[in-house]
Amino acid sequence: MPILQLRNHIPISGPARREPVDGTESALRVSLGFEPAWYHRRCGVDLGERWHHDPRYRHDALVAMKAELHRTFPMVSYWNPDDSRDTWTMSGVYGAYVIPQVFGCRLGYAEDRWPAIVHRPARSLEEWAALDGDELLAGPFVAELFDQMEAIAAAAGAIHGYLVWHSVINNAFNIVGPDIFLALADAPEVGRPETVHRFFALICDVMIRLAQRVQARQRRSGFPINQMDISNCVMNMISPRAYRQFFFPYDKRCAESFERFGVHTCNWNVTPYAYQLAKLPKVGYLDMGMMSDMRLVRQLFPETRRAVMYSPVKFHDAPIEEIRADMQRIYDELAPCDVVMADIQAQTPDERVIELWEICRSLEDGRN
Repeated sequence: MPILQLRNHIPISGPARREPVDGTESALRVSLGFEPAWYHRRCGVDLGERWHHDPRYRHDALVAMKAELHRTFPMVSYWNPDDSRDTWTMSGVYGAYVIPQVFGCRLGYAEDRWPAIVHRPARSLEEWAALDGDELLAGPFVAELFDQMEAIAAAAGAIHGYLVWHSVINNAFNIVGPDIFLALADAPEVGRPETVHRFFALICDVMIRLAQRVQARQRRSGFPINQMDISNCVMNMISPRAYRQFFFPYDKRCAESFERFGVHTCNWNVTPYAYQLAKLPKVGYLDMGMMSDMRLVRQLFPETRRAVMYSPVKFHDAPIEEIRADMQRIYDELAPCDVVMADIQAQTPDERVIELWEICRSLEDGRN
């Protein structure tokens, strides 16, 4: 059975996500995304709480935001002002914190930033592990999520959008905070591996069940989606051995529960984890940072759509020739792949974005 690939997708003013490939992907495909402050300064939109809770307000803001993107970067085809699918959308809603809100975390909002967790329930690990998944999924946050989806269906028909489900390791970190790593370190000594795994299994169960419910409703509306792309942003904070012991089984379960599957590891070094990640079934997407052994990744994941997360700080600060050399290396060692240029800073000149686009096109055309 062939692996069904995903490619990087950055919703307008949303965290990077993944979407199915469509056969138009180039060998060095650039995926552009901008931090919320970019839109706030240029369009005057307020990306605070109402943007995340009111689908009609979000639609109107996204129309203005996409028009500015199209005006500024007309060479980019994926910002089509005549296509309303990505303005009547759930993409970007609640930022990166869907599952933490199911577990009772509260978010703070700002007009020019993504939401952030401002409150976590005070529970011990044993109390977290003892929560009931059915009760969590019957809570008010899930009801609000589906209310938004019904509002989009009434206005536009198809319920477009890619929510951020994260992964068990990311969600555990977001729900509990940094103490989750102390729990991992203490588990063998204090006899708590069973408690740790009960908590992780609960997170995994909630992730899969809610994602399946959401995507089933989206499919009924006419938006074809059946995927789980996990985000292991904090994986580099644990050892490969700890990943294999505590998190690999749940990533595997996620992969087995959906038609398409992808792994986001953020702008870090994927090399120490690459052999274990290669044991996951049907990996259709994998990204990494520039410090990774990209030739090894291409060897281990020949059927996977691969991607490099490029630092927005370096993109803003580095000489253009250094960026050109980086793109050459990515092309030589990893292509065909995506270059994920997410979180472009508000102060980064438009000319720098255009230069990156032209560098990647010229590499594909053999002009470098």
